[in-house]
Amino acid sequence: MVAKSSTKINRCGKREGCRTPNCNNCDACRIRVGYKPRCERRVCLIQLQAQLLANQQQQQQAIPRHVKKKEKPLKDRQRKRKRSLTPEPFINPELEGIRQCYGPGCRHNARPQSKYCCDECGLRLATARIFQVLPQRVQEWNLTRCRAEEENKNNWIKYASKQAVVWFVLAELDKRHQELDMIVERAKHSSLDNNFQDNNDIEDEQSMYCITCGHEIHSRTAIKHMEKCFNKYESQASFGSIFKTRIEGQSMFCDFYNPASKTYCKRLKVLCPEHCKDPKVSDTDVCGCPLVSDVFTPTGEFCRAPKKSCYKHYVWEKIRRAEIDLERVRQWLKMDELLEQERQIRHQMASRAGVLGLMLHSTYNHEVMEELCRQQQQQLAAVQQQKQLMEKHSN
Repeated sequence: MVAKSSTKINRCGKREGCRTPNCNNCDACRIRVGYKPRCERRVCLIQLQAQLLANQQQQQQAIPRHVKKKEKPLKDRQRKRKRSLTPEPFINPELEGIRQCYGPGCRHNARPQSKYCCDECGLRLATARIFQVLPQRVQEWNLTRCRAEEENKNNWIKYASKQAVVWFVLAELDKRHQELDMIVERAKHSSLDNNFQDNNDIEDEQSMYCITCGHEIHSRTAIKHMEKCFNKYESQASFGSIFKTRIEGQSMFCDFYNPASKTYCKRLKVLCPEHCKDPKVSDTDVCGCPLVSDVFTPTGEFCRAPKKSCYKHYVWEKIRRAEIDLERVRQWLKMDELLEQERQIRHQMASRAGVLGLMLHSTYNHEVMEELCRQQQQQLAAVQQQKQLMEKHSN
């Protein structure tokens, strides 16, 4: 389409395009309603050239010479390209004309641009090819041992042994958890000892600085102060996931559901200051912390001081449960890694000798195949000798 110019240009009336009548076949002649353009055969060349020159002059006058038109980046131009809804069909010259179907035992003509008369013939031929080629490929695969297969089996055994170790550690942690419950239960049924209560009243005058807030605190109340500071800063951060924890046995995570963010809390249940509050301590509660000698050797006794005033063993039960739960989390993460590695090895072993891989790829072992050819030749020679002996005896 040519843009209309302000100055009207008349037709010459001499050229062939001016004298030719309407063809009544082009798109312009078929339009019956509204604005009807001129027939495509009745185009005056002189009028068309004059209109093009006039349009070029108008464009040069509208755009100044010193101002260059900004070119759009290549990405924007590529985005505007649209694919045709109906792509051009590819015509294979080898599949033209009338041909017989390739299906086994089929006598019908093949479809246009196809080797088969129907889909069933193609499936039957593919099945016959698999039964013919696959046994030989399986035999070739079994003749030579695969180095990658052996490495995968060794790694599988190694990962299985590591998983057994992890399961053993998790069972030991469960035992430690049960033992801690028994110690706490024993402390609940025991009575207070006044001697321990008097000894705890002795205070030293040392001071230290809190590692969380930096304030100077007394050494007697240091553990209690640090515990409060930790809970204060820990509650400001959130650890959430959209999935709830599904672990065999006791769950070590809080798993409190927050409907606003639609997530489950993933802090340790023992250390979560926001959703799991510590139980209230009464005046008659016993501390119950197991006593040790030389730091690591247990004595079999436990602290009988009041739980409220025993700052030496402040929240000892909470800390021990947190240690056990943190170790359980580490072991479960290690188990997750081992299971993922085992899954990858299984996938590699399953996809290595599959039907598709054996049909598409072939390994030719020259030494083995030469030995097989020699054996076949020897068998043929032996059969021929027997035939010759049989003919001589018959004669």
